[in-house]
Amino acid sequence: MNRLGKSRPRKPFPTHIVVFLAPAVIIYTLFMIYPLVDSLRLSLYTSNETGQEVFNGFGNYVKLLTDERWSPRLYGAIKNNMLFFLIHMLVQNPTGLLLAALLSSQVVRGKAIFRSVIFTPTILSFVLVGFIWRLILSPIWGISGDFLAVFHIKNQPWLGLPNTALPVLSLISVWQFVGIPMMLFLAALISIPDELLEAARVDGANAWQVFRRIKLPLIYPTVGIVGILTFVGNFNAFDLVYSVESELATPDYATDLLGTFFYRTFFGVQLQPGNPTMGATIAGVMFTIILTGVLIYMFTWQRRLLKLEIQL
Repeated sequence: MNRLGKSRPRKPFPTHIVVFLAPAVIIYTLFMIYPLVDSLRLSLYTSNETGQEVFNGFGNYVKLLTDERWSPRLYGAIKNNMLFFLIHMLVQNPTGLLLAALLSSQVVRGKAIFRSVIFTPTILSFVLVGFIWRLILSPIWGISGDFLAVFHIKNQPWLGLPNTALPVLSLISVWQFVGIPMMLFLAALISIPDELLEAARVDGANAWQVFRRIKLPLIYPTVGIVGILTFVGNFNAFDLVYSVESELATPDYATDLLGTFFYRTFFGVQLQPGNPTMGATIAGVMFTIILTGVLIYMFTWQRRLLKLEIQL
C-alpha cells in the first residue's frame, strides 16, 4: 500500500516471456528431460520370459556392480574413462591455455589464421578423423613410421596394442578438440583490461609474472568451466572409439568406455541381442557419475572462486 492507504496496482504478468520461452522449454523437455527420466525409470525394471517389463527396484544396479558377467566390463570402462579424462585434463587444457596465451600476446602475427587452423578439426566428422588417423598410424602404409624414425622411435601398431590404443585415441581426441579450450581461454584473456597489464609492467613484472599473478587469477572461472566441460564431455565420449575401434572397443576391450559399453548392451552386437533394461542401468551409472562431478565442481570450485574474489 502507498502513503494514502491505497493498494498499489499489480503489474501484469509478463506473458510475452512465456511465449518466447515455451518453444525452447517444450523442445528441451521432449528431447532431453523425458528421455532421461524414462531411461532412469527403465533401469528399475527387468524383462520376464514373455518380454514384459517387471519392476525390479535397484536389482539391475546390484547385478551390474556385483555380477561377474557385468562388473568387470563396468569397472574396466570406468577406469578407461578416467584415463581418457586425465589425458585431456593434463594435455588438452594446458595446451589450449598455452596457445591462447600466445595468440593473445602481441608477438604472434597472423593470429586469425592460427585460430582457424587450430579450431578447424573440432568441426570435422568423427568418422573422417578416425579414418585419417588409422591411415597415418598404420604400421604398413602409414607415414607415422618415417616421422618416428627421426626420433629413433620404433614404429608399432599403436591402435592394435592394449597398452597403447587408449592413450593414442586420447591424444587423437586432444588434437581434434584442443581448439575449444583455446577459444574459451582466449576470450577470457583478451577481456582483461589493458590498464592492469600495463600497471604490472610499469612495476617491473616480466611476462611470466604478469601471466602468473594477473592473468591466471582473473581467468580462474573459465578454467573451472573448461574443466567441468571436459569432465562431462569425456564421460559421454563414444564417437571416436566407435569409428576407430568399433563397438567392441578393440583390442580386448582396451578402449572400452562407458559409452561403448552402453551401446553394446542396449543395442546388442553381432549375434548378441540387446538388453534395454541393463543398458538403461549403465546410463543411470553414467548419469550418477556426471552429476557427482558437477556437484563437486559447484561446491568446491565455486567456493574457491568466491574466496579468491574476496582476496582480490
